[in-house]
Amino acid sequence: MSSRDPLVSSMSLQCLGQEDNIAVYYQQQEEMLVGFNEMDALADRGFVPGMSKEEREKLARSETTAIRISNIANMVLFAAKVYASVKSGSLAIIASTLDSLLDLLSGFILWFTAFSMQTPNPYQYPIGKKRMQPLGILVFASVMATLGLQIILESMRTLISDESDFSLTKEQEIWVIGIMVFVTLVKLVLVLYCRSFTNEIVKAYAQDHFFDVVTNIIGLVAALLANYFSGWIDPVGAMILALYTIRTWSMTVLENVNSLIGKAAAPEYLQKLTYLCWNHHKAIKHIDTVRAYTFGSHYFVEVDIVLPADMPLQEAHDIGESLQEKLELLPEIERAFVHLDYEYSHKPEHAQAYL
Repeated sequence: MSSRDPLVSSMSLQCLGQEDNIAVYYQQQEEMLVGFNEMDALADRGFVPGMSKEEREKLARSETTAIRISNIANMVLFAAKVYASVKSGSLAIIASTLDSLLDLLSGFILWFTAFSMQTPNPYQYPIGKKRMQPLGILVFASVMATLGLQIILESMRTLISDESDFSLTKEQEIWVIGIMVFVTLVKLVLVLYCRSFTNEIVKAYAQDHFFDVVTNIIGLVAALLANYFSGWIDPVGAMILALYTIRTWSMTVLENVNSLIGKAAAPEYLQKLTYLCWNHHKAIKHIDTVRAYTFGSHYFVEVDIVLPADMPLQEAHDIGESLQEKLELLPEIERAFVHLDYEYSHKPEHAQAYL
């Protein structure tokens, strides 16, 4: 039989597909075992293996430094792009400059949310301020989307009114190219720097810097094409920038809405929590419920465990409280609630939520 036989080819593809599925399965099993080992270490040592307190403080200082560097860079580069806009009169470059102006406003919003999260007030905000982070990012995204809509309207007005004549002198062209290339290179360095952090606010800065790299390139290319070929390319380039703005930040809004409305944690994470709860104490007879859902950038966790009906209240309380404290040692968890029961055949608590 020829190796080109369709049946042989089909069987080969099926074998490759099965091998991929097996590889994915074993990868998932390996990740699950790693998670279980972390829970065992937490149960044995009383803390999650990872960074020390000094290392966490050093990381926090590094994140603050990244935010400050980004804000200072945004101010300097905004001034440079204002000069480029005045020199060129390009609508696409003006759109990119307005984006840099909003970077400053958005930077202030993100800095304010980071500052608010670091200054807890247990009397006015008893459950913390973790939702300030996605809320700040939502405001950030809304401002960026508003900018995009305004640029689209202005570009359409320019196209309709036949005001699209555009030309640059040789001196203007040199200044515009030099400034925009410099700004783009600085932003590219900031993208790589901010992406090295796991903090969501710093990652939002990284996304913003990357967006600036894209808009600067599109703005510069649109201005040069309009100068050498046809003036209508400049407002069209501005519209492309605006549509990219709206698309990018709309996706950001959807991601952060989930963290605000309480999206359930991934099944793999719930497996880790269940494993930790089951191995917490030998008196635990059954685990009725393990639930984790987003509360800002962290999780709220609800656990229902079943203990012997004749167990003294003091002993049952100590088991539940120690499990709560253990769960709250996990870095992803903001707060844990442990409910104690003596049987598991009843209807779920808070049944109204399931109607």
